[in-house]
Amino acid sequence: MRSFQQHPFEPIYNKDSRVLILGTLPSPASRQHDFYYSHPRNRFWPVLAALFQTPLPCTKEEKIALILEHNLALWDVLASCMIDGAADISITDTVPHDFSTVLRESAITKIVCTGQKAWTLYQRLCRPHTGIDAHALPSTSPANQRISFDELVLHYRTALTDFSGFSTITH
Repeated sequence: MRSFQQHPFEPIYNKDSRVLILGTLPSPASRQHDFYYSHPRNRFWPVLAALFQTPLPCTKEEKIALILEHNLALWDVLASCMIDGAADISITDTVPHDFSTVLRESAITKIVCTGQKAWTLYQRLCRPHTGIDAHALPSTSPANQRISFDELVLHYRTALTDFSGFSTITH
């Protein structure tokens, strides 16, 4: 059922954040669990844990620490939209976030999007204001089973290496 959704979370970043990771909008499961990528089958947190060779973060605090420890930032492209459940394809009536504060208060030099829809929306709605091109990564959503877990880790490693300030990633 289509409904209006307002983005419920603050961005995760600090002054040392160098790469901004953007999704489209939190899913119903993420809104229910009050944090990003909270669907139990979403592979976002397992991919980052594998990439950084750390235990899988379970709590909101552990997830925030993982993002910040690796000079990342996390948010979404949209401040609000109309959407049917978690179906990105159904998104209409979009209002993008204003990234000016996040970009001003951090060291972000690269933006990556977790999925084609997030990338398309960012490029169309946000890039004219930020002046920063985004890189599209495969979605970690449970709906995207075309890409294996190992392939996801490789894509994220390639996109994040050399930009986040980490040198402990193994290839």
